[in-house]
Amino acid sequence: MEIGWIGTGIMGAPMARRLIGGGHRVRVFNRSPEKARVMAADGALVTVEAAACVAGAEIVFIMVPDTPDVEATVAKIEPALKAGQLVIDMSTIAPAAERAIATRLKARGVDYLDAPVSGGDVGARDGTLAIMVGGEAAAFERARPLFELMGKRITHMGASGAGQMTKLANQIAVALALEAAAEAIKFARAGGLDPSRVVEAIGAGAAASWQLSNLGPKIIAGDYRPGFFIKLIRKDLRLVAEAALESGLALPGLSLMASMFNSAAVLGHDLDGTQAVAAALDRLADVQ
Repeated sequence: MEIGWIGTGIMGAPMARRLIGGGHRVRVFNRSPEKARVMAADGALVTVEAAACVAGAEIVFIMVPDTPDVEATVAKIEPALKAGQLVIDMSTIAPAAERAIATRLKARGVDYLDAPVSGGDVGARDGTLAIMVGGEAAAFERARPLFELMGKRITHMGASGAGQMTKLANQIAVALALEAAAEAIKFARAGGLDPSRVVEAIGAGAAASWQLSNLGPKIIAGDYRPGFFIKLIRKDLRLVAEAALESGLALPGLSLMASMFNSAAVLGHDLDGTQAVAAALDRLADVQ
């Protein structure tokens, strides 16, 4: 299949490689050209313009940081799109923006799916992402074989925007589970325990979580190398707050975690992994 892929960052590049490994012909574009050029060694055709990336592609993927980035990308490629093409946004952005884009492209005969993911860079490399999809069922079935190269849990959640709403619910659970893991490790250390053994002991019971088992060891080691940036979880929680406001919801845990990740950013960890929230906890938890 001829595929266009826009956005070859920490998540986009390994996801595009999964499609190349599946035997598809993939053209890539990134607004920072050096990030796209490295994909040539993997067999991708590197393009210098977004429009060239999508021309003639059966399916076009977008994986960029935020709502304005997706809107700007769609505006650039829209003149080059033809009826019958399918555009899939795998970024995490505002659900209302996805619904508006889907409506606009539908008028041109172009199908559109919002398909955000969870699983971090490890899931992207291993093809084990959770993929949450909004859009028409026929378009979802058309894309399913490609989704299956990138993820293990692929779920059609409903109409346009439903994938993004699901991802935002995911981010609430992720953020709070990460805080729970960081606080448990902090508490264990303060009590003179070996935190690695504590993670091993509680990780098989009711306290088990992906955050504890995967990021817990990194917190213990002080390893803040990014699998998913603090700046991106801050953006995601902003989107959650906006959607909650539209629904008239008060989410106290969300407010706490937005504050914790903002504190980590102030401490210089915005480009570190989300586990660097433990650095903010270290500053806040020690009561003298």
